[in-house]
Amino acid sequence: MSSIETIPLLNEKKLSALGITTSEVIQSIETLISNQENQTAWSAPKAVILPEDGRYMMAALAATDDPPLLAVKTVVLNPRNPARGLPQINGLVTMLDSDTGLPVAILDGNWITAVRTAGLSATAAKYMARKDASVIAFIGSGVQAGSHLQAFSDLFPLEEVRVFGRGQTNIDTLCEDAASRSLSSVVCSSAEEAVTNADLVISSVTYSASLVPFIDANWLKPGSFSAITDLAAPWIKDSFSAFDQITIDDLQQEDTLPNKLVSPEFVTGDLSGMILGKFAGRTRDSDRNAFIFRGHAMGDLALSMLAYQRALGTRS
Repeated sequence: MSSIETIPLLNEKKLSALGITTSEVIQSIETLISNQENQTAWSAPKAVILPEDGRYMMAALAATDDPPLLAVKTVVLNPRNPARGLPQINGLVTMLDSDTGLPVAILDGNWITAVRTAGLSATAAKYMARKDASVIAFIGSGVQAGSHLQAFSDLFPLEEVRVFGRGQTNIDTLCEDAASRSLSSVVCSSAEEAVTNADLVISSVTYSASLVPFIDANWLKPGSFSAITDLAAPWIKDSFSAFDQITIDDLQQEDTLPNKLVSPEFVTGDLSGMILGKFAGRTRDSDRNAFIFRGHAMGDLALSMLAYQRALGTRS
């Protein structure tokens, strides 16, 4: 076990070099959720602070006894960071031995957040999306778009990528990534143009207290699947009745929070219930399905655990 002086720091470069695959992330998430059902893994609802200056501060906690690990992720989103030459969102994951409480590792929170979020979306898509999905639309073209393109291109026979975003550099980067995967890309002038007739929709618009909703679920084609990673802030809430099924990440967490992601009447269940077979992710080919989520602490632990174990095994 590491002492304070020797605790490993896994930065973005080290984490990216581990070669963790989408299927490994999904398997790790599914395993931990099964362990949660068996009372050998646990998670707590997110703690959130929202100062009036527009910052978003968050902490998430999850632990398991097999292996004995606990992960705490802390994140700060500050809309003023880009003017400082910094990413809007920065964070850190600290890992302890869940039995002794001794520290075992520190991991870059930005990498964990990007890959974990795409991993949660991919896990939901495994159950909720049509297997023949070939056209994917991105509303938002930043880090999450890139991580989702990687994950979803591993799962589906993608052919076309549609992009609607704000920053030209991010749009260009995402289109170049698509080209590197032999996928065609289309830059769209509106969200409606991007999502119309798309099989898969990923919305990852950066949180802002002043954001005015602009995505209408009625635009979506029958049979589509939407992964909504941005607290559903850019979506017109009244249009959610267009979805045949909405799954969220954690019913227990949602019950503790005052501002609901979506009206409870529209929610079929959560990711755990779907993975454990308590309800079907897709019942008809024509269903419009959505996964709307805040971020599940089990996802952070699943990826952090996977990365820590991989790094421990490859260190000389």
